[in-house]
Amino acid sequence: MAARTTREVSFFLLSFLSLCFALRAASQTLSNDEKRILLQIKREWRDQPVLASWNDTTTSSYCAWTGVGCAADGSVANITLSGQTTPKISQPIPNSLCSLRNLSYLDLSYNNIPGSFPTSLYNCSSLRYLDLSQNRFVGVIPDDVDRLSPLLTHLDLSSNNFSGDVPPAISRFPAIQKLVLNSNLFNGSFPAEIGNLSRLQTLVLAYNPFAPNIIPPEFGNLTQLVFLWMTSANLVGEIPPSFSKLEALVQLDLSENSLTGTIPAGIWALQNLVYLYLHRNNLSGPITIDGTIGALGLERIDVSMNQINGSIPKDFGKLLNLSVLFMYYNRLSGEIPASIGLLPLLYDLRLFNNGLTGVLPPELGKHCPLWNIEVDDNKIFGELPDGLCDGGALTSIVVFNNNMSGKIPPSLGSCSTLDNIQVQSNSFSGEVPDGIWSAVNLTTMIMRDNAFSGGLPDELPWNLTRLDIKNNRFSGQVPSSAGNLVVFLASNNMFSGNLPSTLTGLSRLQSLSLGGNMITGTIPSDLSVLKSLVDLNLSHNQLTGHIPVAIGSLPVLNSLDLSANELSGSIPTAMANLKLNFLNLSSNQLSGEIPAGLQSPAYEQSFLSNPSLCAANSQLNVPACRRGSSGGLSRGLRILFFVLGGLVFLMALAFSVFVYRDRKKRSNGSDPAVWNVTSFQSVDFTESNIMRGIKEENLIGSGGSGNVYKVDLGNRAGETVAVKKIWSSRKLDSKLEKQFQSEVKFLGSIRHKNIIKLRCCISSPDAKLLVYEYMGNGSLDRWLHGKRAAPLHWSTRLEIAVGSARGLCYLHHDCSPPIIHRDVKSSNILLDMEFNAKIADFGLARMLVKPGQLDTVSVIAGSFGYMAPECGYSRRLNEKVDVYSFGVVLLELTTGRRANNEGEQCNLAEWAWKQIQEGANLRDAVDPAIKDSPQMDDITTVFKLGLRCTESLPSRRPSMKDVLQVLMRCNRPRGDDCKPCAERDVAPLLSSKTGSRRKGSPNDGDEKSLACNV
Repeated sequence: MAARTTREVSFFLLSFLSLCFALRAASQTLSNDEKRILLQIKREWRDQPVLASWNDTTTSSYCAWTGVGCAADGSVANITLSGQTTPKISQPIPNSLCSLRNLSYLDLSYNNIPGSFPTSLYNCSSLRYLDLSQNRFVGVIPDDVDRLSPLLTHLDLSSNNFSGDVPPAISRFPAIQKLVLNSNLFNGSFPAEIGNLSRLQTLVLAYNPFAPNIIPPEFGNLTQLVFLWMTSANLVGEIPPSFSKLEALVQLDLSENSLTGTIPAGIWALQNLVYLYLHRNNLSGPITIDGTIGALGLERIDVSMNQINGSIPKDFGKLLNLSVLFMYYNRLSGEIPASIGLLPLLYDLRLFNNGLTGVLPPELGKHCPLWNIEVDDNKIFGELPDGLCDGGALTSIVVFNNNMSGKIPPSLGSCSTLDNIQVQSNSFSGEVPDGIWSAVNLTTMIMRDNAFSGGLPDELPWNLTRLDIKNNRFSGQVPSSAGNLVVFLASNNMFSGNLPSTLTGLSRLQSLSLGGNMITGTIPSDLSVLKSLVDLNLSHNQLTGHIPVAIGSLPVLNSLDLSANELSGSIPTAMANLKLNFLNLSSNQLSGEIPAGLQSPAYEQSFLSNPSLCAANSQLNVPACRRGSSGGLSRGLRILFFVLGGLVFLMALAFSVFVYRDRKKRSNGSDPAVWNVTSFQSVDFTESNIMRGIKEENLIGSGGSGNVYKVDLGNRAGETVAVKKIWSSRKLDSKLEKQFQSEVKFLGSIRHKNIIKLRCCISSPDAKLLVYEYMGNGSLDRWLHGKRAAPLHWSTRLEIAVGSARGLCYLHHDCSPPIIHRDVKSSNILLDMEFNAKIADFGLARMLVKPGQLDTVSVIAGSFGYMAPECGYSRRLNEKVDVYSFGVVLLELTTGRRANNEGEQCNLAEWAWKQIQEGANLRDAVDPAIKDSPQMDDITTVFKLGLRCTESLPSRRPSMKDVLQVLMRCNRPRGDDCKPCAERDVAPLLSSKTGSRRKGSPNDGDEKSLACNV
């Protein structure tokens, strides 16, 4: 018996060992097969750099290779080679990929994979997750796409170049839960059969140029749908009533389409709905909601920019979780329900541009943390509620263009969070509460066209950048201290006394308007420090004395009005240096001859009612200057003129000798033959002054289009210029020469404070010299990345960003024809001694034939790290290539990294997108030099703006006008106590959803847009 038991145990052990050996052999065979397939994939992918670790000579398991994930049995189950973290793959998908029989997860997003839809993936029978987004696929999605694995739960084909229809086969994946097709070029239709995907939780069809399509009623069958995004999908017709069945829906976004009709009442019964975006459609009809609305968990309502009419239902007051209510740009009428003032969580209320009447809810702000109220452009009357700031969060009041009256509530004087007040064009009266004038966070105050009275404090809030109080009844003296004012508009009030001498301390001031007051005394003499001043209006006062000579040295002054005063003396000759679009010196007591540079027909109405003025130009409406005869000159004067004439003759003779020697030297072969000088402004130098400075020791920079030299002219003014020498090795034919001369003349005519001034062009058949103003602080690249550069404070970086954006905005939107720079980078943003930014290097710029028409470019231009993706595959580019490059500059400013990301595997834009997509803490991405800045909200907002500018699709990028608007809203005066810019201010650009209309542009005029040409 014992022997039998022993034999049985022995047999069992032998069987077990045999099985183990068999399993081990099978496992070894599987391992060998999987490794062989991976190495085959690497060969078919032509040894892409990302696959460097896929190497048979390494001792590590293939399961540890880059992007490879294995199941418990050692089979490859996961391939993740997203280009966000690695060098991008630029070859088609290998056929051998599906030889990995257990492959269930494939992520090849953010690469440059070309070609048509990869039908080779039909053989991946175990595939559950497929992400091919952000690549370069083209053509149609095949009609048999359902041959992909029936196990598929996730399919993402977004941000490619697929076109045609979305085929009905896309709806034949029984297990699909997430279908993402946004940001392609689909120009056909999408199938109603998608409504049959009973397990679908996410459906994204946004940003496609579909042919006009209705929303299929069948979509109402997607009862497990949580997220529906169909922005800008060319939708027409009405929202189907069947949407009331989407009970799991949390976000519904149908914005930016052409939908019509009413909002189905059933939508308000969706108890899980948190985000509702229906703006920019043609919806009409009143909003109707049923009695169940009080039970909903709705937190945000955005039905703005439609054509909704009727009144706001009183039952909105039952939405106890409502924090955001956007219903702007509609046709609403009637009163704002008083019950809205009782909502406990209301944070942001925007009802502007409707036809609302009545008063604001009296309890508004008393029961909630109200942050922003915008009800402008309605017919609201009555006073501002007294408790708007009781919640301690109010930053912005925008109520202009209504019929409101009464005084500003005294309680607002103790509202420490207040940042933005816009109450213009109403009937407000009385004095402004003292506390408002001392509000530490106040930056924008627009109160024009009311009946306010009283005086201004001697010292305005330090953070205040825009104060517009035109057309009121303010009196007393002009404030002597205005901190960081950029715009001060106070015309048509009752101010008196002298202009304070401290006015010259407003170094950031761009616009000063004090016309139509009772100001006396003289104009302060030292105005030369106001280097940012663009617009100066002191007309219709009682000013006396002379016009200060310093006015002629204001570098960007564009408009000057000193009319209707009692100014006397001559007009300073230096004023002829100004590039004025508007000048009015009429109705004064000025005398003498008008400077020759101002004797232009453009100023024919500028000198009226000055009896003692005269001019040689008969086109001006002033008397001609009388010239005395030669016999009338005294003997002493004649002797003086004779001596001076002799000196001039001797100087001319000496100059002739110098020129002769210089030409002789050049004839010996040391210089190009004959130089032709084309000046674009008055210059006090010759080509000889320039040529002497073109030598190696003066080289300060070089690039793809030439070298740059710093040249000290040695003239009377002691000027220094920057000279760019281009095309030194080839001659141009006559056609190209004419094109070059035409483009240079156009660029030389540009006048903008944020664009480098091209003073002249010196050319010969062999070389071109572009003479620019010299910028003492060099390039932004030097300050961000130079080894010896001191770190820039955030406030300085932000002002550099604003200045650069202004320059590009001017080129794109205010030049005719528009100009594409095509090589925007930090080394082409130059800084003067006060760190004012100017855009430089137009050697690569090309002009559009017509405004808005695409530019056909014959060569690829740009710099690595800054070039938009379309530069690599398209020859038809528009101004969005500059927007992309500027976005990289914004990322440089916020992260301190180089555009090539310090030689890492991905460039800066790719690295930044990775931080967002991986949910990284943005504080960790910020440049350590500014990480402790109190304006961290500003920094992260500008970082996200940089991301928006570097979207892969040009259509997704904002315009430079939009970029400038965001930067201006974030811009704050320098100092550690600056108030951060909340991201909500710029949400329209950062999220494509919605955002505050907090205005406050430093430009006078319509607050709804920012001009580029300041």
